[in-house]
Order: sequence, then C-alpha cells, then structure tokens
Amino acid sequence: MIDLKALRENPEAFKASQKARGEDVGIVDKLLKADDVRREAIAEFEKLRAEQNTLSKSVGAASGGEKEKLLEIAKKLATSVKAADAKRADAEVDANKAGLLIANLIDPAAPIGGEADFKVLETVGKPRDFKAEGFEPRDHVEIGKVIKAIDIERGAKVSGARSYYLTGPGALLELALVNYAISLAVKSGFTPIIPPVLVKPEAMEGTGFLGQAAENVYHLKEDELYLVGTSEVALAAFHMDEILDQLPIRYAGYSPCFRREAGSYGKDTRGIIRVHQFEKVEMFTFCKPEDAQDEHKKLLAWEKEFFNSLEIPYRVIDVASGDLGASAARKFDIEAWIPTQGEYREVTSTSNCTQFQARRLNIRYKDEKGTKPVATLNGTLVAVPRTIVAILENHQQKDGSVKVPKALIPFLGMDTLVPA
Repeated sequence: MIDLKALRENPEAFKASQKARGEDVGIVDKLLKADDVRREAIAEFEKLRAEQNTLSKSVGAASGGEKEKLLEIAKKLATSVKAADAKRADAEVDANKAGLLIANLIDPAAPIGGEADFKVLETVGKPRDFKAEGFEPRDHVEIGKVIKAIDIERGAKVSGARSYYLTGPGALLELALVNYAISLAVKSGFTPIIPPVLVKPEAMEGTGFLGQAAENVYHLKEDELYLVGTSEVALAAFHMDEILDQLPIRYAGYSPCFRREAGSYGKDTRGIIRVHQFEKVEMFTFCKPEDAQDEHKKLLAWEKEFFNSLEIPYRVIDVASGDLGASAARKFDIEAWIPTQGEYREVTSTSNCTQFQARRLNIRYKDEKGTKPVATLNGTLVAVPRTIVAILENHQQKDGSVKVPKALIPFLGMDTLVPA
C-alpha cells in the first residue's frame, strides 16, 4: 500500500508512476477523494464522541430535572455517535479499497516503457559456438530424453499441459541445485525456511498478488486459501502484524510454486520453461527503508554469484516500468542464454518493494521517531526448471552427455550426466 501522506503532498508523482506502468491514472484522484471523505468522517465521529464524553461528565454531576434533560440529550447524541461511527467505518473501507488499486511508486531510475523497453546492465560470459565444435545443439527436451532426466509425455498424461516429471538424473539435478542454493544462502547470512504453500487471502493480498497477478493464482474457494506462485508470499507474511528489531532480517525459502499461466496460450508450449508447478529457492529481506537500494544490489550480487558458478552465459536487465509487478518499485532480472532459442530467457529476478508490502501487512520497526513500515525485498536464487534448461543446453556434449558445472559436482556426486 502506498504512503497516503506522500500521495497528498505529491499526487502528480503517483499519476506519473501509474501512467508509466500502463495502469489507471484516474484511481489517484479517486483515492484522494475517498481519503478526504474518510478524514472528514473520522473528524465528525471524534467531535461527536468528545461531546458525548463531556456530556457524560455533566450527567454524573447533575440531579433532578436537569439530569433528566441531559439524559434525553445524551440519548440523541448516542444515536448520532453510532451513525457517525458507521459512516466512518464505511469511509475507511472505501478508502482502503481504493488504496489497494494503486501500485507501488516506481523508482525514478527504472526504465520507462513496456516489456521490450528494458535496459541491459551487464552481459556475462560468451555463448558457445556449437557449429565450430562440429554439432547442432539439442534442446532441453531432446537432451532430457537422451539422459532420461525429463518425461513430459507422462507429465501431460497425468496432469495435463505444462506438467512434467523429473526422473533419475533430472531429479538428482533438482536436489543438487536446491541444496547448493541453500548452502550459498546460509553462508551469506540467510536463515533457511520451508514455508507453507497454502496461504490466507490477507497474505496474498498483502504482497500484491490479488491485483494484476490474480489471474495466475490458484484459488481454493471452498477453503478460502490460495496456492502461492512464489514463497515470497509466505515469507513476507511471516512477520505480519509484528514490530521487528535488529534489521536486516534475511530468509531463504524453499517451496513448490504454482502458476496458472493464464494468458500464455501458445507461449513456451514445448519443454519445461513455462509450467504450472516448479520448485524455487527465494531470498527475502526485511530492512530499514534507507538501506533498501543497497540491499537490492546485494540480492542481485548473490544471484550473479550463483549463476557465475554454474558457468552459464547470462545478462542482467533493468526491467521497464510497464513490466513491473504491482509491488515492485524496481526489478532486475538475470536472463540465461538458451542456445537452441538463440536468446536470453529470464531465470531469476530481484525486486525492491520499498514499504509497499509492509504497509499492507502491518510490519514495522522502531526508531527514535516512533514506528514505521519496514522495506521488503525479494530475489530468486534458483528457479529449478529454467535453471535445468540452461544447464542442459549450455553444457551438452556432442555424444549427448552433459557436463556438470564444477560447483554442482559435490552436491550431485557426478561430473557428467550420460546417455541412458
């Protein structure tokens, strides 16, 4: 949720942010109006409540006919107070609803534009020249069949499109990636967490996933619970309604993630790049607002360390305003080179959500000026399927085998994945 005080002081900044995102600009004025109504209703209620308190003292000191007269006035005033309280409550609901429709204020440094208007910050590594090596690279689906690591046909048979089995070396590769990612996170000071993947509406809404992202969320209506699309949701809500100390607090969550992939008809229908269920290790930080930008750089540095060690060519992009999630003020993606597609594809992202999520979830910290919302940031250390795709395609050999990156060998127990 945005800072209402900041909105009142500079509504044009929020209108510009909404426009840059491609979102409704008019909601800013609607919120300002709803906020005015709310503040007026609160003032009216408090005025009548004060009159009621003063009158109660007068009634206690009065007697006889004067007391009866004051009691009659008190009765009418009580009715007015009750009506004013109901009006205040309705105004609060309306203002809160309007507030939830406005996305986070974007960072002025974020590129303006749509999905294709990102800025490349860095390119790391050089794609292999397979032609010079004397063979045409196989895609991850073919390699997965050769080494018996991925079974898409049986995944579709059991669970439908965008489903898969990881078998044998594929399953071992996932476990190795997860254990390696967690080990790096722990060395960097993160506390590992295995969070729930079913969450209440307030957790999903508090993190901003019931707005523009709602179409991709699995909702269990009978239980009024949601399946998370990222452990960011459960990690953010871990400290809901709490006051934190000794910031920063860093968690590394490992969990399955579920996404409906609505609106992606025809996109990435082959293989395991865009699927309904996958595992992920997610970094999450609670810190002071003034430390958020530096923390964002640290999260990106940890992601880069991980992919550098996997010996995969990649680039880092600064995501454009129109492609940001509702909670993110700024986001950096790491995109790995996928040889058979001849392009870079997103494998991780890290977002600075400033105080947006913390306001919704009521997560605060204390300083010399009182309590205020913390800042929250998230960053994917490893999203398993896409990372497996990048490893198989970039480290494949002419004979169909796949060389294991040195960093993974201790976790996988082998240096080569061989044809079955």
